[in-house]
Amino acid sequence: MRVLMISKACVTASYRSKIAYMHQMADMEMGLVVPDHWANLPFEPDSADEAYPIYKLPIPFNGKNHFHWYPKLTRIIRDFKPDLVHIDEEHYSFVTWQGVRAARKLGVPSLFFTWQNIYKRYPLPFSAIEQDVFRGTRGAIAGNQDAEQVLRKKGYTKPVTVVPQFGTDLALFGPRDRQALRRQYNFGQSFVVGYVGRLIEDKGIGDLLASIRPVLQKNSDVGLLIVGTGPYDAQIRDWADGNGLAKQVTRLPWVSSDAMGDVMNLMDVLVLPSRTTARWKEQFGRVLTEAMASHDVVIGSDSGEIPNVIGDAGLVFPEGDVPQLTEAIRRVLQDDALRATLAQRGAERVRDHFTQEAIAAKTCAFYRDLLGGMA
Repeated sequence: MRVLMISKACVTASYRSKIAYMHQMADMEMGLVVPDHWANLPFEPDSADEAYPIYKLPIPFNGKNHFHWYPKLTRIIRDFKPDLVHIDEEHYSFVTWQGVRAARKLGVPSLFFTWQNIYKRYPLPFSAIEQDVFRGTRGAIAGNQDAEQVLRKKGYTKPVTVVPQFGTDLALFGPRDRQALRRQYNFGQSFVVGYVGRLIEDKGIGDLLASIRPVLQKNSDVGLLIVGTGPYDAQIRDWADGNGLAKQVTRLPWVSSDAMGDVMNLMDVLVLPSRTTARWKEQFGRVLTEAMASHDVVIGSDSGEIPNVIGDAGLVFPEGDVPQLTEAIRRVLQDDALRATLAQRGAERVRDHFTQEAIAAKTCAFYRDLLGGMA
């Protein structure tokens, strides 16, 4: 089976490992259409790139999620001769419409990918694009369960599978010598609670600070590690100073992707306290699987897809419930057996469901279903 994928996200080398795994399967031949850069991100070369055709193109409206498109796309589809075109973009984006129309013109079935887990009505021309994409595709991949429900509510009746867009790379994330890393990064605490992500209200930063304050005040050997940037930067600093906790709070504004595996191993617990708003709820929570792969215990709110990602491998609390989050942190801190059990479950859950290999296998299985078992 020959599949041509169209994906701006794949300018990042680590994301392309999924395609490399797919191409290695006995019945699969992959090709990729990708921008020569996306916004300020250059195309990152990788040694696996030579295994399958990659069409790197300069594109109009580069960096514009819903407006960019690919010149010569019809010619590329014609030359590659795919059995299926996988458009790794939302159903209301111009590039998805372009890909569906080009594939349809050449008699090639297509599918799209969506993260959109909140029902929204779009203005013209996006509503018209959405409906034509619905008519013209053979199926869809939803990144989370709510996204599948949104498609059904919008009247999409064709096959949909729920598979995240990308998996966790176990070459980057896995257990390491925590104590050696803490010495390297000058961590004095024996137990570290961490957060990784944007420092914005939607991510529940205020809830995290309120919930962990009594834990830090009672336990001087507990630390808080916050990785990311955003509007809460100054507030976090003021909060730490005002509560006499500055020595227990560490801020890392930016960490390279190569170093993130080390950062995850500085933590014992990762907290993702996201809050649902009228226009957003957690679509997946990639840091959860990265933390679980690193044998961290994960604690998350019940916003969006978080409970489905965590499963029985962590603790889930009602979003916005500060006392329950405090209690969850205390449980993990005080119960060594619980901590060990959840860490092991998390690592196993990632291996079974969320590695790049697992995501590649599930995606290819859906391809075969769409094409009637074709190999």
